[in-house]
Amino acid sequence: MAKNNNNNNNNNRGKMSLEEAGRKGGEATARNHDRDFYEEIGRKGGEATAENHDRSFYEEIGRKGGEATARNHDRDFYEEIGRKGGEARAQQNDNDNNNR
Repeated sequence: MAKNNNNNNNNNRGKMSLEEAGRKGGEATARNHDRDFYEEIGRKGGEATAENHDRSFYEEIGRKGGEATARNHDRDFYEEIGRKGGEARAQQNDNDNNNR
């Protein structure tokens, strides 16, 4: 007999899952707020994180992020971001020299 994919609905008797509630709440928030709202909560979150964590926390998440990036990308990826970074830096230097 095939498994019923609606087991969650049957077991919860019409209650939505935590995932569904989160998705709906996120969609409602996105409809009701603009970019400034998200910038403000991001700034506040960053400040709170900085107050609650030390240097070793940032070193650890940086290491983990670097390892994940290395697992998911090849040499071409690093060449491309290096090229883009170099071009951006050269453009910044040109702008700085023209503004003197």
